[in-house]
Amino acid sequence: MNQPLPERVTDALALLTGQRIVRCPYPGCRVSVRYRHVTPDEAKRLIDLATDHARH
Repeated sequence: MNQPLPERVTDALALLTGQRIVRCPYPGCRVSVRYRHVTPDEAKRLIDLATDHARH
């Protein structure tokens, strides 16, 4: 996936602060979810939401 430079920089900063980033795999969709310090169930819900293009 080829992301614009500003997105890559903010993703790198998010990773440095301990956040996880999940992006929609659908081509052209710019939805992403960032999370930190959540329960495993909440993480799964957020991942499912970000990766299911029909839900957003």
